[in-house]
Amino acid sequence: QVQLVESGEGLVQAGGSLRLSCAASGRTFSNYAMGWFRQAPGKEREFVARINWSGGNTYYTDVGKGRFTISRDNAKNTVYLQMNSLKPEDTAVYYCAAKYYTATEYTFWGQGTQVTVSA
Repeated sequence: QVQLVESGEGLVQAGGSLRLSCAASGRTFSNYAMGWFRQAPGKEREFVARINWSGGNTYYTDVGKGRFTISRDNAKNTVYLQMNSLKPEDTAVYYCAAKYYTATEYTFWGQGTQVTVSA
């Protein structure tokens, strides 16, 4: 079992920056790849980024490519999403998720944290 708790909720001006954190507890954190997703009201969930167990392999979708950076600190059992050059369309609930490094699906999900970007 992996418990995930996101933090970093806030209201940000367009063009500003925000760093989200996701603290993990339970099973060995470094055995899991971590992903960030987001969902705006009335819209489908979007995959934002993922990072492998060691932090040496990252992947970004077009959602935040060139603006967002995913990273992890295994010593702190925490994954981060640094978001720069934020746009109003980035407004959404952001979720972190974990999957075992050999697995295909994300098994564990956080409760989500609200990010609002004002024009």
